[in-house]
Amino acid sequence: MDTEVKAYWLGHSAFKLISPKGTIIYIDPYLSENPQTPEVDKNPDKIDFILLTHGHDDHVGDTLNLAEKTGAKVLSILELSALLIEDGLPEDQAIEMNKGGTVVFDDFKVTMTSANHSSTYKGQYAGDPAGLIVTFNDDIKIYHAGDTSIMMDFKLLWELYHPEVSLLPIGDHYVMSPEEASYSCKLLRPKVAVPIHYGTFPVLTGSPELFKQITEERSKGKTQVVIPKPGENFLV
Repeated sequence: MDTEVKAYWLGHSAFKLISPKGTIIYIDPYLSENPQTPEVDKNPDKIDFILLTHGHDDHVGDTLNLAEKTGAKVLSILELSALLIEDGLPEDQAIEMNKGGTVVFDDFKVTMTSANHSSTYKGQYAGDPAGLIVTFNDDIKIYHAGDTSIMMDFKLLWELYHPEVSLLPIGDHYVMSPEEASYSCKLLRPKVAVPIHYGTFPVLTGSPELFKQITEERSKGKTQVVIPKPGENFLV
């Protein structure tokens, strides 16, 4: 893909994105306890922004420790943001927003979308779950679907935003199955689809190979499914 953005899957739903200007962005940094995360990536030293899709432990992960260590700004839906502040996140590092909104930064912007799931943080209601569209200036859009089932919103997201890259949960049990995620690609029409949220725990049985097979057959090659190794830049 013709892009200057670098994107690394760090296992489960965790990602590291680097903008063309070098801004370092983490999404759902479940790292230190994540069996899929490479050892070298479990405790990063530099982060500019942390973006959260919802409040579950396997998505918030190491957010508070990493924010304290690096000074990163933490973006999340407003109820989760309030809970993180109560739990020690400095207010000046918290960025609250809500679905439908867009927050613009120096060289990228984040649009929060709906997701069909649930969200709690340490047993407390943490607002609605969300997806995130990260748009890099004069470059690509990356859509992180968060935890979700299939929904017709995907068609609207394609019509409104045309994200070139979609990061889609396929593990089944708590999220979409490979079959549902594949049909989601029919609605989203991404150039590149990346399966996430599978294999971390025994119940997440969804097969990335099955997702790739079904999706590429259904799209007649218009969507390329990339199954990255943890820690590798898959936008090459």
